[in-house]
Amino acid sequence: MYNHILIPTDGSPLSSVAVEKSLAFARDAGAKVTVLNVVEPFHVFSTETAQLSDTKDEYERQSKEQASQYLAEAELKAKTFGVPCEAVMVRQDQPYKAIIETAKAKGCDLIAMASHGRKGVSAIVLGSETVKVLTHSTIPVLVYR
Repeated sequence: MYNHILIPTDGSPLSSVAVEKSLAFARDAGAKVTVLNVVEPFHVFSTETAQLSDTKDEYERQSKEQASQYLAEAELKAKTFGVPCEAVMVRQDQPYKAIIETAKAKGCDLIAMASHGRKGVSAIVLGSETVKVLTHSTIPVLVYR
């Protein structure tokens, strides 16, 4: 059925649930996974509070640490499920593009992700990355609510 599943995560509670469900699905399908965290570059104008209060260097350091933490948690979960896992962090202004590009580059035949991640003003301004992936991906997408 599926051999290689891309699982994007932003560390939100819903995303964490989607990671766990996706890993169970991968285990049952006998698939390997690539877990992805997309870090948006620092912007002078932003709706993200970290980008408004931090210096560029501080934001870069903290976002890398946070991404590493999210990916390490996903790798640990994959290990408990017995699923081969690779973790990838990508810096990209448009997370949906990074998700689709990574899926293609890694040869994934399925993208499994949460229905939404961000909340508040940034979700309204940016829109749902999941909807953008669904709109632009030629690779099948499994969405968890």
